[in-house]
Amino acid sequence: MSRKLKAVSLIASALMAVCAATAIAGASPFKVDLELFKFYPSLIVYEKNKAGFTEPETCGGCHEDKYKEWNGSLHSMAFIDPVYQGELNKAVKAVGHEISRQCEGCHSAAGVVTGEIKGPGLSGLSAVAKAGVSCDICHSISALNHDKTPTKEPENGSFVIKPGEDRQDGPVLVKHGPNKPKADCGGGFHECRQTEFHEKADLCASCHQVYHYEKHFPIEATYNEWKHSPYAQKDIHCQDCHMVATDTFVKAADTMVKPERKDYRHYFNGANYLLYYLGAQAAQKAGDKEQSQRLMAQYDMAVKRLQKAAELEIEPVYRKGALAEVRVRVKNMRAGHNLPTSLTNIRQMWLEVIAKDEKGEVVLATGAVGADGTLAEDARLLNSDGMGSDMHFAVDPWIITAFSRHETIPPKGYRDVHYGIAAPKGSARVTIEARLRYRQADQKIAEALLKAVPKDIDLAKDYGLTKIPTLPVVDMVSLKREVPVMK
Repeated sequence: MSRKLKAVSLIASALMAVCAATAIAGASPFKVDLELFKFYPSLIVYEKNKAGFTEPETCGGCHEDKYKEWNGSLHSMAFIDPVYQGELNKAVKAVGHEISRQCEGCHSAAGVVTGEIKGPGLSGLSAVAKAGVSCDICHSISALNHDKTPTKEPENGSFVIKPGEDRQDGPVLVKHGPNKPKADCGGGFHECRQTEFHEKADLCASCHQVYHYEKHFPIEATYNEWKHSPYAQKDIHCQDCHMVATDTFVKAADTMVKPERKDYRHYFNGANYLLYYLGAQAAQKAGDKEQSQRLMAQYDMAVKRLQKAAELEIEPVYRKGALAEVRVRVKNMRAGHNLPTSLTNIRQMWLEVIAKDEKGEVVLATGAVGADGTLAEDARLLNSDGMGSDMHFAVDPWIITAFSRHETIPPKGYRDVHYGIAAPKGSARVTIEARLRYRQADQKIAEALLKAVPKDIDLAKDYGLTKIPTLPVVDMVSLKREVPVMK
């Protein structure tokens, strides 16, 4: 080969190498600072010291009311939740513990940074690890790293956790909160420091934004949904709805006026009524009547919140003077994020619509749930469908890198759903009833997750479940309207 041809060949090879490198960089634009994020794909930064983490029961010694509120919350059950443990077990088997640590970082930050959690299950873990999102987790967060993440957005536990400081005379516990500390704050057990972000959505964003561990696609984007909403513009944050009683939440959403300081509680109440119910069953089995009642109170609160979130409208559509369609409008009235939010490809919110003529004959029926929990295929779901990098349907969070369908409802926004209708001849009027219904997951998905719980969780012994039950469905809102067949 001549020198000229060799030179051309070398240049071509170099160009190909550059193109290949550029293609790789273009395919993955999110750079990860592995020196900073040592627990990656969890983005927690742990400023280790000898102070250590504190059990929530110890906090309850001085903060009894706040401890009791937290003790019946979703945060308190974040790690022991059997549905989560089933998902975690499946994730570890599919992609390994190093990747599933992303989930553990938010569900039990203390267990991850201390190295105590080495996989799914509860055996041998300390009370601090099993306590999930405990008092000491939130109040040991000293800073946020949202601007340092691969996406430069909050994701996957992007906070700095530091339970205390090492000093010449020994370790000192330091706890952070939104209020200016009083002289006697901490009672000599810990020091107190004020941090502005503890009363803002930015704190919640650290864990309520879940991105794919590699592609950094937002599988859950609750914070971004809020940030792009009227609530953010009016300075109404997560705490203003989820750390108050139901009536206060409704007032804040309707008036866009922040609650008073005295109104805040450590409920952290959300839509996961299923976990409250399971927790109450476990407490009852353990003989803890007080805890069971506390959890059922949280269950009732969750259901009431769902029932306050949305409103419906029913409008007939006529063509050539005859009823041809029914338009059902679903309005997100009081959720400061999309409805539904969180794992929207798992959550199910849908319309059940039934129309009857004067004789009671059904002329339209859609969205029914079977006795076995199966949702009719014609149901109009207001949620999302996930898909993997192969563009095929997927439900597992370690696979989902995009949405093929995304029909959640933005805050103060709405979705219209149209149904064709053919009223029988001779009918003068039709009665239309619409119900907006919600459940935590598809029946088959829930069954698969509960069947996948680790061996040290006994559903029969711990929860009284001898078989996987039909998932409970909440009717969020219903509306009935009678319309003429001819206009």
